[in-house]
Amino acid sequence: MEKNDNLEFDAAHIWHPYTSVAHPLLLHEVVSAEGVRLTLRDGREIIDGMSSWWSTIHGYNHPRLNRAAKEQLDKMSHVMFGGLTHEPAVKLAHRLVDITDDSLEYVFIADSGSVSVEVAIKMAIQHWFAQGKPEKSRLLSLRNGYHGDTFGAMSVCDPVNGMHSMFAQVLPKHLFAPAPACQRDEDWDDSHIAEFRDLISQHHHELAAVILEPLVQGAGGMRMYCSEYLRRVRALCDEFGVLLIFDEIATGFGRTGSLFAYEQAGIVPDILCVGKALTGGYMTLAATMCNRKVADGIAADGNGVLMHGPTFMGNPLACSVAAESIDLLLESDWQHNVSRIEKQLEAELKPYESEPIVDQVRVKGAIGVVDLNRPLDDCMDWLPAFIVEQGVWIRPFRTMIYIMPPYIISDADLSTLTAAIGNMLAEIQHRQHQND
Repeated sequence: MEKNDNLEFDAAHIWHPYTSVAHPLLLHEVVSAEGVRLTLRDGREIIDGMSSWWSTIHGYNHPRLNRAAKEQLDKMSHVMFGGLTHEPAVKLAHRLVDITDDSLEYVFIADSGSVSVEVAIKMAIQHWFAQGKPEKSRLLSLRNGYHGDTFGAMSVCDPVNGMHSMFAQVLPKHLFAPAPACQRDEDWDDSHIAEFRDLISQHHHELAAVILEPLVQGAGGMRMYCSEYLRRVRALCDEFGVLLIFDEIATGFGRTGSLFAYEQAGIVPDILCVGKALTGGYMTLAATMCNRKVADGIAADGNGVLMHGPTFMGNPLACSVAAESIDLLLESDWQHNVSRIEKQLEAELKPYESEPIVDQVRVKGAIGVVDLNRPLDDCMDWLPAFIVEQGVWIRPFRTMIYIMPPYIISDADLSTLTAAIGNMLAEIQHRQHQND
């Protein structure tokens, strides 16, 4: 293919996430990646502030992860998991059991984050069905939550402000509590949990589980909230006999400052979903973990068969890389790096709160969010190209410009990202004034 043929064919035939093929967005072709940099077809290098949707925590083209993939590839890339097992899956499950709470004993190795949520929902519903309580089949979720794009996952995403409102007529009707409002434990007031308490007390007889993203709501709004909320939710689930699912697909593996976000609240869910950074961003893989209570509940009818089994479940290639990625994380000084990134984001993003178009700056671990008081929809015809001209890769959405860089990013490269956000704000305001 000639230099421009890839982009031309792509624009004519390929769907990209949340885009229209009738009106394709500007694309940049990546030819290689190393560390925190992506190299484009035209030779430009850009610093990745997104960690490829929050997954590439070790950076790109890491020699240890490359080696794990190549060594496994020489043995077998895949074998069915039905009736068979293999060392990479056992090794990965062993790692996950070791690094999570002792109560999370059982591991279902799924093939994507959305699927891990589907499995979690099935676990919860089957738990009650097997005990003769099929009426306990609804979920209680949170407004501004996001849990994936498959149908079960969509059904527990925000039904109004989420991306899936057009499917409302065909999705199961679950319950939604207000998004958590308290950002710091010291500001806690019991009113912050009042509507949640009312919902679970009124509907616990039909609720299989509560599902939420602990501490940080991701694609539903990049909202951050206090750990006291999680403690109260755990207590209410225990009081009313409802299972608790934590979706840590985005927050797991150190992103919020602890290995898993639930650790900061000192409580543990009954079911835990992990993904994204599980393989260090190398390939798709996720896992759903649960405690003995859930597993024994599913087996209460004497059958105990969990009704899910993807073709690529427990893929050896992905499991090998995932196990190596966990080892790499634990052997690194990831706590220091996440803390360093958090402090720098606070120092370099907080001053933007004085800008007229900025509503709020939020920072949690290696996550920095600049939330504007206006949507960015009318900027998307020029903003993506402007971002790349700054030498960075950032993907704004709705009212937000945010970054979640790889943990290995240097102070200088992180400053380039935060300065680029400042340049974006200045350009948005400049163009806004020109149009007024």
